[in-house]
Amino acid sequence: MSDYILKTKQLTKIYKSGVALDHINLSIKKGEIYGFIGQNGAGKSTMLRLVAGLAFSSSGSVELFGNDDPKALPEAQKRMGAIIENPAIFPDMTAYQNLAVQRLQKGIPGEESMQETLDLIGLSNTGKKKVKNFSLGMKQRLGLGLALLSDPEFLILDEPTNGLDPMGIVELRELLKKLNQEKGLTVLISSHILSELHQLATNYGMIHKGRLLEELTAEELDEKCRQHLQIKVDQPSKAVIVLEEELSTTDFEVMPDGMIKLYHHTDDVRRVSRALTSHDLVIEHLSQNGDSLESYFAKLVGGAEHD
Repeated sequence: MSDYILKTKQLTKIYKSGVALDHINLSIKKGEIYGFIGQNGAGKSTMLRLVAGLAFSSSGSVELFGNDDPKALPEAQKRMGAIIENPAIFPDMTAYQNLAVQRLQKGIPGEESMQETLDLIGLSNTGKKKVKNFSLGMKQRLGLGLALLSDPEFLILDEPTNGLDPMGIVELRELLKKLNQEKGLTVLISSHILSELHQLATNYGMIHKGRLLEELTAEELDEKCRQHLQIKVDQPSKAVIVLEEELSTTDFEVMPDGMIKLYHHTDDVRRVSRALTSHDLVIEHLSQNGDSLESYFAKLVGGAEHD
């Protein structure tokens, strides 16, 4: 059995207006919360629609649960839940009635699944209140409930925090974490706001103008964005001894070109400079470095613009 829930191979979508997806190779393993990041219009929604079977690719392939046979995809997609664009909600019905319609349409067995879902999404006390009288946050939770009703193994969410207040965003994040940790639910969640996903995602894919620029783990992203002092001296091996003995730290990294990344004392440049020069080291470069998540993405996008 494949460790991968989703793989795309050279997935491409071309419209009359241009290329929406350009040969995307993306992979998501079971149990990951994959944050799909890109600006509005980058191709995120197009990608999710292709995976969910709501649109067809121009070329390339989608592999779900280890199967890339196009004829088998509809069956594999039944193991998924998705909220892409606006979920089909009936405003003059209650939350329970909306779930009942969804259950009948999809042939989901067991009426108890509806109450269990209402409890899970925090709407069990809405009773006879019609959905048209729900807050935006409640409607978002109901949409999530519709996607979760069939107890999917893989959940796709397209910009699910749009319009939510800060508390609604926190509640959604905690629910997704709970489902991931307790049920092993794999999640693909798109957003144009990287900071929203930073406290949730275990893996990231960054897309710009239809091209997948980078895939990396949360740990790799944190490492790239970690604040540090970048030090270039004439004798790197001697500088390492100074850092260990004079500044009592081993929290540094020596790069292949001899550049030292010091993750300690980042707010005390003068102390670091004094320690190095007092041991007759010539400082060729000393600067504070490290990106916010947003600025890292901006640099990545900026580099892609000049490719």
